[in-house]
Amino acid sequence: MTDDRDTPAPRDVHEEVMEATYRALCDNGFASLTMQDIADEAGKSTSLLHYHYDTKRNLLVSFLAYLLEGFEEKFEETEGESPDERLRTLVDRLLPDDDDDDDEYARFGRALMELRMRAPYEDAYREQLQTNMRTLRDRFAAVIREGVETGTFREVDPERTARLLLDALDGARSAHVTLGDDDAPEEIAAALDEFVLSSILRADAEADDE
Repeated sequence: MTDDRDTPAPRDVHEEVMEATYRALCDNGFASLTMQDIADEAGKSTSLLHYHYDTKRNLLVSFLAYLLEGFEEKFEETEGESPDERLRTLVDRLLPDDDDDDDEYARFGRALMELRMRAPYEDAYREQLQTNMRTLRDRFAAVIREGVETGTFREVDPERTARLLLDALDGARSAHVTLGDDDAPEEIAAALDEFVLSSILRADAEADDE
């Protein structure tokens, strides 16, 4: 995907703008979001945002890439854990937990869903969202593949299992933020643990954990 920015923002400025974009999306949603909203949150001028990001579309594409960077950091933090521990940690980190502000989580989730609804009509959004999802699947599949190769997991298809996990997590988040189904994340996490994570764990590996 081509980035139309002529002058990338310095890292500290970029971080401030990305954090401001998160807050602005929470407060305004996607449809009503303006560059002025983001500039106000960041304490920057709109001319600075246009200088570094050109358009609101480019800024939001950068924001989606920023979210992916955050996941990559979380993924790296799990290095050194066993494949089953690592997989459970990644599942937990993609769902809301007790430390999350539920209202803020829901408002941000709805804004992201609005953005995703524009993806069929906006190539830039669609391409970045595809990159994000493909990367998540690749990371999950890599952990599953490692588990199969080390004998922790049964012989399963890593890519297919990764897709199942992520699609289930995506559905849980969607039900939580759009339908107010507060039980969805916990119920899906429990179901994935019972029917997927525990299922792919080899019996002898499970005995070793005990």
